[in-house]
Amino acid sequence: MVNAGRIACIFTPFALCLASLVCIIIVFLGGWNARSTTLGNYYFLKADLTGFTVNNTGLDPVPGTNLDNDVLNQALNQAKAATNITDFYTIYLWNYCSWDGSDKYSFCSKREAYFAFDPVEVWGLENTGVQNAFPKELQDGLKAYKAVSKWMFVAYIVALVATCIELVVGISAIFSRWGSFCTTFFSTLSSLFILAASITATAMFSVLLGTFNKVFEAYGIKASLGPEMMRTTWLAVAFSFGAGFFWLLSVCCCSGRSPYGGKKDTKRVKVEKTPYTYERVGSPNLGPQGGAHPYGEAQGQQIPMHNLGPNAKGGAYEPFRPSHV
Repeated sequence: MVNAGRIACIFTPFALCLASLVCIIIVFLGGWNARSTTLGNYYFLKADLTGFTVNNTGLDPVPGTNLDNDVLNQALNQAKAATNITDFYTIYLWNYCSWDGSDKYSFCSKREAYFAFDPVEVWGLENTGVQNAFPKELQDGLKAYKAVSKWMFVAYIVALVATCIELVVGISAIFSRWGSFCTTFFSTLSSLFILAASITATAMFSVLLGTFNKVFEAYGIKASLGPEMMRTTWLAVAFSFGAGFFWLLSVCCCSGRSPYGGKKDTKRVKVEKTPYTYERVGSPNLGPQGGAHPYGEAQGQQIPMHNLGPNAKGGAYEPFRPSHV
C-alpha cells in the first residue's frame, strides 16, 4: 500500500523532469514550421544582413589573409545580384531559415541530423573561390563548428531519450525506493548530457558569433545569439538537476510502505503501542483491597480459607507465609 507522503515526495521530481522534457522538445522544434513565428524565435544564432553592402572601396585587406577584398566583394556582389542573400538568417538544431523584411520566413532548409550552417553553400559561393578569401580564423571557426555541431546534436538526442525513460521509470518510484534508485540513474544520465549539450551550444555559437562579427562587420553584417534558445536550454539543465536531486532524496527518504503494513499489523502495532500499566492484585489472605476480589469471586465461587493455613513442616516453599508471634 502506497501512502500519500510517498506520492507527494515523488510528485516534485516528476514535475521537474516533465518541465525539463518540455524545454528539450522546444529546442528540437525550433525552425520546424516556417509559419510559426513563436517557434522561430528559438534559434541559436541570427545573422542580420539588412545593412549589408559591398560597394565600399575603402575597406582594408581581409583580416588574417594576404588577399584584398576584391575577391570577396565580387563574390558577395554576385550572390546579392542573384538574390542568394536575404535580410535575415536564423540557425537552429536541425536547419536554418531566412526571410526578407517581414517577420515571416520565406525559406526554411530541409531538416537534417548533424546540421551545420555553411555561409559559402547557403550564399551560393562554392564556385567563386571565396573560401580562399576568408581569413584563417573564420575558416578554422567554421571547421570546428561543423565538427562540434555533430557532438552537440548527439548530446541533445541522448538527453531527450534519457529524460523520456526517466519519466516512464519514475512511475515505479511511487511504489518503492528501488524504483527511485533506477530513476535516479536515468536522471543523472539526462542531466549530464543536457548540461554537455548546453555548454557546447553556448561556447560554440559564442565563438562563432565573435568570429562572424569580426570578419563581416565591415560589410554591415551583424550576428547575435538567440536569447530564447539559450534560456530554454539552460532551463532544461536546471530542471533536470533539480529532478535528479529530489529523485535521490526519495531513495533515502519517503518510504513507500505504510507504517502499519495492513489491517492485522495495524492491530498488532496498536497493542504494542499501548502503555504498560500496573494493576495491584489483592491477596487472598488479606481480603479484598481497593475493590479487588479474591480468586474465584468473579465466577460466583468462594475459595475456602481453611485450606490456606500453614503447611506442614517440610512442605512446599511459601514465599508469603505470615510470621507467628
